[in-house]
Amino acid sequence: MSPQAQTQAPTGFSNTVIALDQQVLFQPGETVRVMTRSPIGHYRVPIYLRGKTGVVEKVLEPMQFDNEREGYGQNGGDKRHYYRIAFSLKELWPDYAGPAHDNLHIEVFENWLERS
Repeated sequence: MSPQAQTQAPTGFSNTVIALDQQVLFQPGETVRVMTRSPIGHYRVPIYLRGKTGVVEKVLEPMQFDNEREGYGQNGGDKRHYYRIAFSLKELWPDYAGPAHDNLHIEVFENWLERS
């Protein structure tokens, strides 16, 4: 993306503060845990993932702003990454009777992850 494209708000978002140079916190192959939180209102991580451990498969370049905060009409100039995480189905559902190599692959927003 060109530097000019990064500093201009998308159409319809004239009051948006664009974030630049946000660093990746997790790398592919790294084990992470989804935080256990109970936020009020809308959140962007399934309940069944809270407290579960998975492996980062891919770092996904973020949009131009933190969409969790933007969903509440707030924007502090944050731009965080999404990560594609692989979770063993046995980790998510201990009674899962399928093959041990079965995984769920899902994108999780950075502010829900911590190092395991």
